[in-house]
Amino acid sequence: MDEIRLGACREVGWKRVTRGVYRREVSVEGAVPAVTNGGAALAHADLRAWQQGRPPEASFTHLTAAWLRGWWVPALADVPVFAVTSRGPRVRRAGLRVTRLGATPAYDLIAGLRVAEPSEVLIACARDLGPVDLVPLLDSAARDGVELTRLAPGGGRHGAAALSRAIALADARAESPWESILRLQHRAFGVEVVPQHVVEDERGFVARGDLWVAGTRTLQEYDGAVHLTRAQQQADLRRQRRLNEAGWTRNGYTAADVVRRPHVVLRDVDRALGRTHESGRIEAWRTLLRESSLTAPGRARLRERWGRGSGQ
Repeated sequence: MDEIRLGACREVGWKRVTRGVYRREVSVEGAVPAVTNGGAALAHADLRAWQQGRPPEASFTHLTAAWLRGWWVPALADVPVFAVTSRGPRVRRAGLRVTRLGATPAYDLIAGLRVAEPSEVLIACARDLGPVDLVPLLDSAARDGVELTRLAPGGGRHGAAALSRAIALADARAESPWESILRLQHRAFGVEVVPQHVVEDERGFVARGDLWVAGTRTLQEYDGAVHLTRAQQQADLRRQRRLNEAGWTRNGYTAADVVRRPHVVLRDVDRALGRTHESGRIEAWRTLLRESSLTAPGRARLRERWGRGSGQ
């Protein structure tokens, strides 16, 4: 049974994805594989419809492709569908952003969808995203096996310089996007940190920490929602006692601390390093933050950028 139709469609049970492209409405219950959630299944259905309405050489790129590859993408609403193709006639579609290149990039098939090769996806993201959004994405790409140092971003292409700078900040050892952001924050503070540091004492293994403040006995860690479960809290308390016995300090932070209370993080790290606290060190971090999707100005910048010329 056809799931996608091109042209006009006025029948009940069909969703209009864009002008001239419709997909059959599906019920999440009973139609979604156990490995995903309803939202992801419906997103795949929409993307199959978008693909049907594009030339056969076109593929998805930018955040659309990064999401399909399972990389860490910013939590944004109303993001357009991004595609790349060779030069050709412009077909305007609301909610679609198309990049046209002289030569169509290679692509992989993922769940039946054409997804541009990693180098093309990353340079597309680098055109728009600031370091706070781009570095976690690169960390996850590296964890996925992408050899970032072997990427050739293309000297003349817009985004190549930004991608090269972000690659220098990436680290495949990161285990969550917020850990990546916390690491980038410490770098903005002028602090060297080492991801996934193993703490040992005379008896052996004590703990493995998100970020070790180099030259100290302090771990800086991101505490996400998983730490709110009772079982995890019990495990965290046992781990904290082991660190205390070994003479280590652990500081945990939430997303709100990192974004809205950076002075708390800075004071802790200054104390660990034994250096004078200077609040002005926060400014470099605030500059990065303003360019990111974590702030209203950053989100507005992206909306304006993607809204201008949308549907080309």
